[in-house]
Amino acid sequence: MEFQGYRRKTGKVGIRNHVLVFPTVVCSAEVARMISEKVPGTVYAIHGGGCGHIGEEKDKVIRTMLGICAHGNVASVLLVANGCEVVQPELLTVELDKMGQPYDVVSVQEDGGTPGCIEKGTKIAARMVEEAAKIKKESIPLSELMLGCECGGSDAFSGLTANPALGIAADKLIAEGGTAIFSETTEMLGCENVLAKRALNDEVAKDIYDVIEKAEVRAMRGGVDIRGAQPSPGNQKGGLSSIEEKSLGCIRKGGKTTITQVVKYGETPVRKGCIIMDATAADVMNDTALLAAGCHVIVFTTGRGTPVGSPIGPVIKVSTNSVLYGKMKPNIDVNAGSIVDGEGTLESVGQEIFDKIVACANGEQSKAEALGHREFDIHFDMDV
Repeated sequence: MEFQGYRRKTGKVGIRNHVLVFPTVVCSAEVARMISEKVPGTVYAIHGGGCGHIGEEKDKVIRTMLGICAHGNVASVLLVANGCEVVQPELLTVELDKMGQPYDVVSVQEDGGTPGCIEKGTKIAARMVEEAAKIKKESIPLSELMLGCECGGSDAFSGLTANPALGIAADKLIAEGGTAIFSETTEMLGCENVLAKRALNDEVAKDIYDVIEKAEVRAMRGGVDIRGAQPSPGNQKGGLSSIEEKSLGCIRKGGKTTITQVVKYGETPVRKGCIIMDATAADVMNDTALLAAGCHVIVFTTGRGTPVGSPIGPVIKVSTNSVLYGKMKPNIDVNAGSIVDGEGTLESVGQEIFDKIVACANGEQSKAEALGHREFDIHFDMDV
Protein backbone atom coordinates (compact mmCIF):
# COMPACT_ATOMS: atom_id res chain seq x y z
CA MET A 1 0.00 0.00 0.00
CA GLU A 2 1.00 3.62 -0.55
CA PHE A 3 0.06 7.11 0.57
CA GLN A 4 0.55 10.54 -0.96
CA GLY A 5 3.15 12.39 1.08
CA TYR A 6 6.23 14.56 1.00
CA ARG A 7 9.76 13.25 0.57
CA ARG A 8 12.32 15.51 2.26
CA LYS A 9 15.96 16.25 1.45
CA THR A 10 16.73 14.92 4.95
CA GLY A 11 15.66 11.45 3.82
CA LYS A 12 12.51 11.60 5.93
CA VAL A 13 8.94 11.58 4.67
CA GLY A 14 5.99 13.66 5.81
CA ILE A 15 2.21 13.61 5.69
CA ARG A 16 1.95 17.35 6.39
CA ASN A 17 3.91 20.27 4.92
CA HIS A 18 4.16 22.62 7.88
CA VAL A 19 6.35 25.66 8.36
CA LEU A 20 7.07 25.54 12.09
CA VAL A 21 7.80 28.59 14.24
CA PHE A 22 9.60 27.12 17.24
CA PRO A 23 10.85 28.86 20.42
CA THR A 24 14.16 27.60 21.77
CA VAL A 25 13.07 28.65 25.27
CA VAL A 26 9.90 29.49 27.17
CA CYS A 27 10.97 33.16 27.29
CA SER A 28 10.48 33.50 23.52
CA ALA A 29 7.41 31.29 23.26
CA GLU A 30 4.91 34.15 23.05
CA VAL A 31 7.00 35.89 20.41
CA ALA A 32 6.96 32.67 18.36
CA ARG A 33 3.18 32.56 18.68
CA MET A 34 2.86 36.20 17.59
CA ILE A 35 5.02 35.59 14.53
CA SER A 36 3.06 32.50 13.52
CA GLU A 37 -0.31 34.18 13.94
CA LYS A 38 0.78 36.90 11.50
CA VAL A 39 1.77 34.40 8.80
CA PRO A 40 -0.96 32.11 7.41
CA GLY A 41 0.38 28.68 6.62
CA THR A 42 2.62 28.42 9.69
CA VAL A 43 2.19 26.55 12.95
CA TYR A 44 3.84 27.13 16.31
CA ALA A 45 4.62 25.11 19.42
CA ILE A 46 4.68 26.62 22.92
CA HIS A 47 6.60 24.78 25.63
CA GLY A 48 8.13 25.49 29.04
CA GLY A 49 11.68 24.30 28.39
CA GLY A 50 14.96 25.59 27.05
CA CYS A 51 16.71 26.85 30.18
CA GLY A 52 17.92 25.43 33.49
CA HIS A 53 18.74 22.03 32.03
CA ILE A 54 21.94 20.08 32.69
CA GLY A 55 23.22 16.55 32.09
CA GLU A 56 20.83 13.92 30.79
CA GLU A 57 17.89 16.29 31.14
CA LYS A 58 19.52 18.78 28.79
CA ASP A 59 20.27 15.99 26.31
CA LYS A 60 16.63 14.88 26.42
CA VAL A 61 15.28 18.39 25.80
CA ILE A 62 17.67 18.98 22.87
CA ARG A 63 16.88 15.53 21.42
CA THR A 64 13.16 16.30 21.61
CA MET A 65 13.51 19.76 20.08
CA LEU A 66 15.58 18.38 17.21
CA GLY A 67 13.07 15.61 16.59
CA ILE A 68 10.28 18.14 16.28
CA CYS A 69 12.20 20.74 14.23
CA ALA A 70 13.49 18.15 11.75
CA HIS A 71 10.27 16.11 11.64
CA GLY A 72 9.14 14.75 8.31
CA ASN A 73 5.91 16.75 8.64
CA VAL A 74 7.94 19.99 8.87
CA ALA A 75 9.09 21.56 5.60
CA SER A 76 11.21 24.20 7.38
CA VAL A 77 11.57 25.73 10.83
CA LEU A 78 12.07 29.24 12.16
CA LEU A 79 13.85 29.10 15.51
CA VAL A 80 12.88 31.95 17.83
CA ALA A 81 15.53 32.49 20.50
CA ASN A 82 15.56 34.82 23.46
CA GLY A 83 19.35 35.02 23.52
CA CYS A 84 20.66 33.90 26.91
CA GLU A 85 19.04 30.49 27.32
CA VAL A 86 20.79 27.17 27.94
CA VAL A 87 19.51 25.71 24.67
CA GLN A 88 21.20 28.19 22.35
CA PRO A 89 20.10 27.96 18.70
CA GLU A 90 23.56 26.69 17.75
CA LEU A 91 22.92 23.50 19.70
CA LEU A 92 20.12 22.79 17.25
CA THR A 93 21.35 24.37 14.03
CA VAL A 94 24.60 22.39 13.87
CA GLU A 95 22.51 19.21 13.81
CA LEU A 96 19.88 20.67 11.45
CA ASP A 97 22.73 21.48 9.06
CA LYS A 98 23.93 17.88 9.19
CA MET A 99 20.41 16.63 8.48
CA GLY A 100 19.82 19.11 5.67
CA GLN A 101 16.69 20.56 7.31
CA PRO A 102 15.90 24.13 6.13
CA TYR A 103 15.85 26.65 9.00
CA ASP A 104 16.43 30.25 10.00
CA VAL A 105 16.91 31.98 13.36
CA VAL A 106 15.66 35.18 14.98
CA SER A 107 16.47 36.49 18.46
CA VAL A 108 14.49 38.73 20.78
CA GLN A 109 17.65 40.17 22.32
CA GLU A 110 19.50 40.69 19.03
CA ASP A 111 16.71 41.70 16.66
CA GLY A 112 15.11 44.67 18.38
CA GLY A 113 13.11 43.14 21.21
CA THR A 114 9.60 41.82 20.68
CA PRO A 115 8.57 44.23 17.86
CA GLY A 116 11.80 43.86 15.89
CA CYS A 117 11.89 40.10 16.28
CA ILE A 118 8.29 39.81 15.10
CA GLU A 119 8.94 42.04 12.09
CA LYS A 120 12.01 40.07 11.03
CA GLY A 121 10.43 36.71 11.84
CA THR A 122 7.25 37.34 9.85
CA LYS A 123 9.24 38.15 6.71
CA ILE A 124 11.30 34.98 7.03
CA ALA A 125 8.28 32.81 7.81
CA ALA A 126 6.33 34.21 4.85
CA ARG A 127 9.24 33.31 2.56
CA MET A 128 9.35 29.81 4.05
CA VAL A 129 5.64 29.32 3.35
CA GLU A 130 6.19 30.28 -0.29
CA GLU A 131 9.02 27.76 -0.58
CA ALA A 132 7.03 25.00 1.13
CA ALA A 133 4.15 25.51 -1.30
CA LYS A 134 6.46 24.44 -4.15
CA ILE A 135 6.96 20.97 -2.66
CA LYS A 136 4.76 18.38 -4.37
CA LYS A 137 3.32 15.17 -3.00
CA GLU A 138 4.41 11.81 -4.29
CA SER A 139 3.56 8.16 -3.74
CA ILE A 140 5.31 6.72 -0.68
CA PRO A 141 5.12 3.13 0.58
CA LEU A 142 3.12 2.63 3.76
CA SER A 143 6.22 0.92 5.14
CA GLU A 144 7.68 4.40 5.72
CA LEU A 145 4.80 5.50 7.95
CA MET A 146 5.30 5.68 11.71
CA LEU A 147 2.34 5.52 14.12
CA GLY A 148 2.20 6.70 17.73
CA CYS A 149 -0.17 4.81 20.04
CA GLU A 150 -1.51 6.78 23.01
CA CYS A 151 -4.24 6.31 25.60
CA GLY A 152 -5.49 8.98 28.00
CA GLY A 153 -8.45 9.38 30.29
CA SER A 154 -8.76 5.59 30.41
CA ASP A 155 -11.80 3.77 31.77
CA ALA A 156 -12.86 0.17 32.35
CA PHE A 157 -13.62 -0.21 28.63
CA SER A 158 -10.16 0.92 27.45
CA GLY A 159 -8.61 -2.54 27.66
CA LEU A 160 -11.69 -4.18 26.15
CA THR A 161 -12.52 -2.00 23.15
CA ALA A 162 -10.38 0.92 21.94
CA ASN A 163 -6.92 -0.25 23.03
CA PRO A 164 -7.07 -3.76 21.55
CA ALA A 165 -8.69 -2.33 18.40
CA LEU A 166 -5.80 0.13 18.12
CA GLY A 167 -3.44 -2.81 18.65
CA ILE A 168 -5.01 -4.52 15.64
CA ALA A 169 -4.52 -1.36 13.56
CA ALA A 170 -0.89 -1.14 14.70
CA ASP A 171 -0.33 -4.79 13.73
CA LYS A 172 -1.81 -4.08 10.29
CA LEU A 173 0.61 -1.20 9.75
CA ILE A 174 3.55 -3.33 10.91
CA ALA A 175 2.43 -6.05 8.48
CA GLU A 176 2.87 -3.42 5.74
CA GLY A 177 6.44 -2.87 6.92
CA GLY A 178 5.63 0.21 9.00
CA THR A 179 6.41 1.13 12.60
CA ALA A 180 4.23 1.64 15.68
CA ILE A 181 5.45 3.09 18.99
CA PHE A 182 3.64 2.80 22.31
CA SER A 183 4.84 4.23 25.60
CA GLU A 184 3.64 5.49 29.02
CA THR A 185 6.01 3.40 31.12
CA THR A 186 4.19 3.82 34.43
CA GLU A 187 1.19 2.26 32.72
CA MET A 188 3.20 -0.90 32.07
CA LEU A 189 3.88 -1.66 35.74
CA GLY A 190 3.06 -5.29 36.49
CA CYS A 191 3.16 -6.29 32.81
CA GLU A 192 6.91 -6.71 32.42
CA ASN A 193 6.74 -10.45 31.84
CA VAL A 194 3.90 -10.12 29.34
CA LEU A 195 5.85 -7.61 27.24
CA ALA A 196 9.20 -9.38 27.59
CA LYS A 197 7.73 -12.52 26.02
CA ARG A 198 7.26 -10.49 22.84
CA ALA A 199 10.84 -9.19 22.76
CA LEU A 200 12.97 -9.69 19.66
CA ASN A 201 15.86 -11.00 21.76
CA ASP A 202 17.26 -11.15 25.29
CA GLU A 203 18.69 -7.65 25.01
CA VAL A 204 15.31 -6.12 24.21
CA ALA A 205 13.68 -8.18 26.98
CA LYS A 206 16.24 -6.84 29.45
CA ASP A 207 15.55 -3.28 28.27
CA ILE A 208 11.84 -3.81 28.90
CA TYR A 209 12.44 -5.04 32.44
CA ASP A 210 14.92 -2.22 33.11
CA VAL A 211 12.75 0.72 32.05
CA ILE A 212 9.71 -0.56 33.93
CA GLU A 213 11.77 -1.26 37.06
CA LYS A 214 13.21 2.26 36.91
CA ALA A 215 9.71 3.70 36.62
CA GLU A 216 8.66 1.79 39.72
CA VAL A 217 11.77 2.92 41.62
CA ARG A 218 11.05 6.55 40.71
CA ALA A 219 7.50 6.17 41.92
CA MET A 220 8.57 4.61 45.22
CA ARG A 221 11.40 7.10 45.80
CA GLY A 222 8.97 9.93 46.44
CA GLY A 223 7.44 8.14 49.39
CA VAL A 224 3.91 8.71 48.13
CA ASP A 225 1.25 6.36 46.82
CA ILE A 226 1.34 6.18 43.01
CA ARG A 227 -2.38 5.44 43.13
CA GLY A 228 -2.95 9.18 43.39
CA ALA A 229 -1.87 9.41 39.76
CA GLN A 230 -2.07 5.83 38.48
CA PRO A 231 -4.94 5.20 38.22
CA SER A 232 -5.91 8.88 38.17
CA PRO A 233 -9.13 10.10 39.83
CA GLY A 234 -10.75 10.11 36.39
CA ASN A 235 -9.57 6.55 35.74
CA GLN A 236 -11.09 5.44 39.03
CA LYS A 237 -14.40 7.11 38.23
CA GLY A 238 -14.27 5.26 34.93
CA GLY A 239 -14.05 1.94 36.76
CA LEU A 240 -10.32 1.15 36.95
CA SER A 241 -9.37 -0.23 40.35
CA SER A 242 -5.57 -0.69 40.26
CA ILE A 243 -2.42 0.10 38.30
CA GLU A 244 -2.16 -3.56 37.27
CA GLU A 245 -5.66 -3.46 35.77
CA LYS A 246 -4.87 -0.22 33.98
CA SER A 247 -1.53 -1.58 32.73
CA LEU A 248 -3.07 -4.74 31.31
CA GLY A 249 -5.45 -2.59 29.30
CA CYS A 250 -2.84 0.00 28.39
CA ILE A 251 -0.37 -2.37 26.75
CA ARG A 252 -3.02 -3.80 24.43
CA LYS A 253 -2.74 -0.73 22.22
CA GLY A 254 0.73 -2.03 21.27
CA GLY A 255 -0.75 -5.02 19.44
CA LYS A 256 0.72 -8.51 19.43
CA THR A 257 3.77 -8.36 17.17
CA THR A 258 7.42 -8.72 18.18
CA ILE A 259 8.82 -5.79 20.17
CA THR A 260 11.99 -4.88 18.29
CA GLN A 261 13.47 -2.04 20.37
CA VAL A 262 13.09 0.09 23.51
CA VAL A 263 13.92 3.78 23.02
CA LYS A 264 14.30 6.83 25.24
CA TYR A 265 11.89 9.76 25.44
CA GLY A 266 11.82 11.38 21.99
CA GLU A 267 14.44 9.03 20.56
CA THR A 268 14.07 7.85 16.96
CA PRO A 269 14.17 4.05 16.68
CA VAL A 270 16.72 2.40 14.41
CA ARG A 271 14.55 -0.67 13.91
CA LYS A 272 11.10 -0.97 12.36
CA GLY A 273 8.12 -2.82 13.74
CA CYS A 274 6.72 -2.52 17.27
CA ILE A 275 8.68 -0.16 19.55
CA ILE A 276 8.37 0.69 23.25
CA MET A 277 9.28 4.22 24.29
CA ASP A 278 10.28 4.92 27.89
CA ALA A 279 8.12 8.01 28.42
CA THR A 280 5.76 9.77 30.78
CA ALA A 281 2.06 8.98 31.03
CA ALA A 282 1.23 12.72 30.84
CA ASP A 283 -0.74 12.87 27.61
CA VAL A 284 0.53 16.02 25.90
CA MET A 285 4.16 15.44 26.92
CA ASN A 286 3.90 11.86 25.71
CA ASP A 287 2.44 12.93 22.36
CA THR A 288 5.38 15.34 21.99
CA ALA A 289 7.82 12.47 22.58
CA LEU A 290 6.09 10.26 20.00
CA LEU A 291 6.28 13.04 17.43
CA ALA A 292 9.92 13.77 18.26
CA ALA A 293 10.69 10.09 17.66
CA GLY A 294 9.31 10.47 14.14
CA CYS A 295 5.66 9.41 14.41
CA HIS A 296 3.67 10.95 11.58
CA VAL A 297 0.26 10.37 13.14
CA ILE A 298 -0.98 9.53 16.64
CA VAL A 299 -4.03 7.46 17.53
CA PHE A 300 -5.27 8.49 20.96
CA THR A 301 -7.81 6.27 22.72
CA THR A 302 -9.89 7.72 25.54
CA GLY A 303 -12.66 6.58 27.85
CA ARG A 304 -13.19 9.79 29.79
CA GLY A 305 -12.65 12.24 26.93
CA THR A 306 -9.75 14.47 25.91
CA PRO A 307 -9.65 17.10 23.16
CA VAL A 308 -5.88 17.50 22.73
CA GLY A 309 -4.11 17.53 19.38
CA SER A 310 -0.67 18.46 18.08
CA PRO A 311 0.88 21.33 16.12
CA ILE A 312 2.65 19.18 13.52
CA GLY A 313 0.72 15.92 13.08
CA PRO A 314 -2.84 14.59 13.12
CA VAL A 315 -4.12 13.07 16.36
CA ILE A 316 -6.96 10.60 15.77
CA LYS A 317 -9.34 10.16 18.73
CA VAL A 318 -10.99 6.83 19.51
CA SER A 319 -13.67 6.61 22.21
CA THR A 320 -13.88 3.46 24.29
CA ASN A 321 -17.64 3.74 24.85
CA SER A 322 -20.67 5.15 23.07
CA VAL A 323 -21.75 7.40 25.94
CA LEU A 324 -18.54 9.38 25.58
CA TYR A 325 -18.92 9.37 21.80
CA GLY A 326 -22.37 10.90 22.17
CA LYS A 327 -21.04 13.62 24.48
CA MET A 328 -17.92 14.48 22.48
CA LYS A 329 -18.79 13.49 18.91
CA PRO A 330 -17.17 16.65 17.47
CA ASN A 331 -13.84 15.48 18.94
CA ILE A 332 -14.04 11.72 18.26
CA ASP A 333 -12.98 10.15 14.95
CA VAL A 334 -13.81 6.51 15.71
CA ASN A 335 -16.24 5.04 18.25
CA ALA A 336 -14.95 1.74 19.64
CA GLY A 337 -18.02 1.65 21.88
CA SER A 338 -19.76 -0.05 18.96
CA ILE A 339 -17.98 -3.23 20.06
CA VAL A 340 -19.85 -3.27 23.39
CA ASP A 341 -23.06 -2.21 21.65
CA GLY A 342 -22.84 -5.29 19.44
CA GLU A 343 -22.64 -3.20 16.27
CA GLY A 344 -18.94 -3.80 15.67
CA THR A 345 -16.10 -6.18 16.48
CA LEU A 346 -12.49 -5.68 17.53
CA GLU A 347 -11.45 -6.58 13.98
CA SER A 348 -13.91 -4.22 12.27
CA VAL A 349 -13.03 -1.28 14.54
CA GLY A 350 -9.34 -2.09 14.17
CA GLN A 351 -9.81 -1.90 10.40
CA GLU A 352 -11.71 1.39 10.78
CA ILE A 353 -8.82 2.86 12.79
CA PHE A 354 -6.31 1.60 10.23
CA ASP A 355 -8.34 3.13 7.39
CA LYS A 356 -8.46 6.44 9.27
CA ILE A 357 -4.66 6.36 9.71
CA VAL A 358 -4.23 5.88 5.96
CA ALA A 359 -6.77 8.61 5.20
CA CYS A 360 -4.93 11.08 7.45
CA ALA A 361 -1.64 10.06 5.85
CA ASN A 362 -3.23 11.05 2.54
CA GLY A 363 -4.16 14.50 3.86
CA GLU A 364 -7.53 14.07 5.56
CA GLN A 365 -7.73 16.12 8.76
CA SER A 366 -8.44 14.45 12.08
CA LYS A 367 -11.11 16.15 14.17
CA ALA A 368 -8.48 17.51 16.56
CA GLU A 369 -6.74 19.15 13.60
CA ALA A 370 -9.96 20.59 12.21
CA LEU A 371 -10.87 22.04 15.62
CA GLY A 372 -7.49 23.73 15.89
CA HIS A 373 -6.04 21.73 18.78
CA ARG A 374 -2.26 22.24 18.87
CA GLU A 375 -1.25 21.18 22.40
CA PHE A 376 2.48 20.69 22.93
CA ASP A 377 4.92 20.36 25.85
CA ILE A 378 8.24 18.71 26.67
CA HIS A 379 8.63 16.49 29.73
CA PHE A 380 11.53 17.54 31.94
CA ASP A 381 12.57 18.09 35.56
CA MET A 382 14.38 21.34 36.16
CA ASP A 383 17.86 20.62 37.54
CA VAL A 384 19.08 24.10 38.47
